[in-house]
Amino acid sequence: MTTEVTPLKFSRETLERDLIAILTDMTQDWDLSFEGGVQPETRLMADLAFESIDVVQLVVAIEAHVQRRHLHFEKLMMVDGRYVQELQVKEIVDFLDQQLAA
Repeated sequence: MTTEVTPLKFSRETLERDLIAILTDMTQDWDLSFEGGVQPETRLMADLAFESIDVVQLVVAIEAHVQRRHLHFEKLMMVDGRYVQELQVKEIVDFLDQQLAA
């Protein structure tokens, strides 16, 4: 007997709230001069001082949170075969909303 697992459903608002919570948790002990808290317009590299290892940790945290693997983050992080230089929270939310709806 096999049981089929139904994927979790997330609204765009829930995705945004949860991503902000993940980012806030990840950066709470960092010595940042960034003020105002994580918002949809917050930039990972410029505002939160993310480095490549931090992006990897974020991807792992997101996949664990939504309980889905292989969300094809390369579609978000690469354009014309090159890595993007910056990502905003709202861009990640848009990407997740699209990927999880599929």
